[in-house]
Amino acid sequence: MALAGGRGERRPLLVASRARDRPPLKGRWAACAAVLVVECLERAAFFGIVANLVLYLNSSTFNWGGTQASRASLLFLGASYLLSPIGGWLADVYLGRYGTVALSFLLYLLAACLLPTMASLDGRLSLCGQMSSYSIQNCSVNDTGMCPGQPQYQYCAPVVYSGLLLLALGVSSVRANLTSFGADQVTDRGEDTTRRFFNWFYWSINIGAVFSLLVVAFVQQNISFLAGYLIPVACLALALLIFLLATPTFVTKPPTGSQVSIMIKLALQSCGCTWLGGTRTRLSTRWSQAGAREPFPNSRPQPGAPTHEEDLANFQVMAKILPMMLTLIPYWMVYFQMQSTYYLQGLHLHIPSIFQHGQTHASTTHNYMFPDAWLLLANVVVLLALVPLKDRVIDPFLVRRKLLPSALKRMSLGMFFGLASILTAGVLERERLQYVHRNQTVSQRIGKDSYLAASLPIWWQIPQYLLIGISELFASIPGLEFAYSEAPKSMKGAIMGLFFFISGVGSLLGSGLLTLLSLPSHGWMHCPEDYGNINNCRMDYYFFLLAGIQSVTCLLFAWISMHYEKQPRQPSTCHHCMEQEED
Repeated sequence: MALAGGRGERRPLLVASRARDRPPLKGRWAACAAVLVVECLERAAFFGIVANLVLYLNSSTFNWGGTQASRASLLFLGASYLLSPIGGWLADVYLGRYGTVALSFLLYLLAACLLPTMASLDGRLSLCGQMSSYSIQNCSVNDTGMCPGQPQYQYCAPVVYSGLLLLALGVSSVRANLTSFGADQVTDRGEDTTRRFFNWFYWSINIGAVFSLLVVAFVQQNISFLAGYLIPVACLALALLIFLLATPTFVTKPPTGSQVSIMIKLALQSCGCTWLGGTRTRLSTRWSQAGAREPFPNSRPQPGAPTHEEDLANFQVMAKILPMMLTLIPYWMVYFQMQSTYYLQGLHLHIPSIFQHGQTHASTTHNYMFPDAWLLLANVVVLLALVPLKDRVIDPFLVRRKLLPSALKRMSLGMFFGLASILTAGVLERERLQYVHRNQTVSQRIGKDSYLAASLPIWWQIPQYLLIGISELFASIPGLEFAYSEAPKSMKGAIMGLFFFISGVGSLLGSGLLTLLSLPSHGWMHCPEDYGNINNCRMDYYFFLLAGIQSVTCLLFAWISMHYEKQPRQPSTCHHCMEQEED
């Protein structure tokens, strides 16, 4: 390995010089391939954990209610994004992105072992104790899987939520740093190479999702959760091994110090917080004297770190980026319904059996149910098909003609596709409830539990999954590109963490709204007499409420993005960064 720029950056010896004179990925294929394979395995593990989490908690293993299980899934998804700034801060200040990814994978692996442990009877008894006899009695006598009049008891809740929190911490830290760590491998090869890397990075995410949904989700629903949750553990162990073995090929960068506290102090001073010595005067006047080290002396001990003038420039960039990210929150509220309420809706639509050769002689091996989580494949297949097409055909065609839309325009389009998805889900839910009210229902067994479902086929959910997949292509991928490319060099870890943090805020707000609507007094999602099911709830109202919120913010995002693009870009003042690039 060779040091670059005199600041501890390490590059493979064969590619330590004249990087810009080489083809885009020459000398970086091994590093990029390792990152993509690791991401593929990590996402396979993540989707294996979350795909059937609602069913896992809603089944007789735990006997949680449908809305309780959905809220837990949304909380886990939200926390797995919301905690991302912790990983970004840890990388920026102490460990660097490489060290943080390795440590986070270890935590991720250890926490993931808790799920198969709880899936086994002995492990569950040792961790959670015996399930309430009242809960067992009420849930076993009713063939429909309902528990009429049962209180909202959540067996093993402290252990479940603690395990999910540790998992979320590992997931969020890997997510915040592996994305930018992969981009570090090609960032000196130009913006086009970085854009293409993000396309293929997202493609690898969905390769992992395909494996997880086809194999892991099937095993969990039709064989056992114990076997189904051991597969993600194996994926994580393999991902960590590959990451460590590929170390000699990586470009690694040292921690440069966190600018989070600097940004907070500048924000407070700009608001006139006098207890920090600030007034409502222009910030630029604070830096009028060249070389001045006030008002935060000794706040940046690292050599070669950005100056206070660069802190001011970074703060101005943050002030521009933050409104864009905040207006994405309702989109994430919609997006995460895919793995919670969309899934819950699918459990109450008619799900066909697969591998069944006869109704009278159906054996256990010939009566597997179509996994509800397989509907997510509609989302994944769209991305697997369109990402290569976009990268190889559509984008080059538009670039040659200078017609490629900016990342913000593509994000606006993605938000409108998300709106179309949640509207479609609301229309379908209203139709499903009409079937239920006309007694056009079937009792179907999924795993060990029965659900009273509308006779409407589950295939009617495909359009809403397709639409949310298209929205990802136009909102999430350009969002990653926007966050990485717009972030100052010394704040890429923090900005990427902020991007995922905003995603988590959306998921948690969706969970909070679901909790609010589940309150006993006139809550649309409150149906205790239908414990574990949603046939007496009004989830269509929830979907339409989300659609209304998304409609307003779609227009707001489009308006803010137009103003953002009209503002001139400020030239970089990071002189030592430019010197490093020349070296």
